[in-house]
Amino acid sequence: MPVLVASDLDRTLIYSAAALALTMPDARAPRLLCVEVHESRPLSYMTETAAALLTDLGDAAVFVPTTTRTRKQYQRINLPGPAPAYAICANGGHLLVDGVTDLDWHARVKARLDDECAPLDEVREHLMAAADPLWVRKHRIAEDLFAYLVVERELLPDEWVKELAVWAENRGWTVSLQGRKVYAVPKPLTKSAALHEVARRTGADLTLAAGDSLLDADLLLAADRGWRPGHGELADSAWTAPAVSALPERGVLAGERILREFLKATRGEAAGSGS
Repeated sequence: MPVLVASDLDRTLIYSAAALALTMPDARAPRLLCVEVHESRPLSYMTETAAALLTDLGDAAVFVPTTTRTRKQYQRINLPGPAPAYAICANGGHLLVDGVTDLDWHARVKARLDDECAPLDEVREHLMAAADPLWVRKHRIAEDLFAYLVVERELLPDEWVKELAVWAENRGWTVSLQGRKVYAVPKPLTKSAALHEVARRTGADLTLAAGDSLLDADLLLAADRGWRPGHGELADSAWTAPAVSALPERGVLAGERILREFLKATRGEAAGSGS
């Protein structure tokens, strides 16, 4: 039985220049590999050590990149190692199989959202009406599935996100503040649902996961074992769960530690199966 490893990408395995600046050790700065270019500019990185670990992991397990990014944003990333057979994009709204959207999965997700949640247009209109141009920099719709705002966080009123969350709750949506983004996401649109689907298709006997944000909590809870780094919204809120390990490492070095933990668990499963 294969081991399935589903990992968030941004600020878990890959890091922007801004994220690197948070914890980059000057005295022993690691060598970096650029894994994303956008508009001819390098955008995201991982350490060369992490790249080697990810290559080993891709050979040992079914590695599934799992992200809230849109498909277009995800496809800008060039991860080292074997090309993943599966990828989860748009917070579970799209399942890519050998790089191609699984239309049946997407149709099933859309049908559930239509049945259980207020329409995206209603949420988008409320967001635009409630947000103040003083602190909103961008309004975005992602894959016609969810909405988010890019904000000046230091100007964001303390209670605004909580009030928006109360409004959204009664309409079948969740709200979370992550970095400079305020996300409004339908409750059934989850990474965990897509994880269960990939586990079913692959017959995985063990599922492992990692993530740093509030939108990763359901993914971590759905896996047999999970890890979160020492940074991010989950760490900031001291979020824990019985099968989830809270790592002390922060920043790009946390990516290395997570990959080491994935490999250790994968190889332990293989050794156990062979005994």
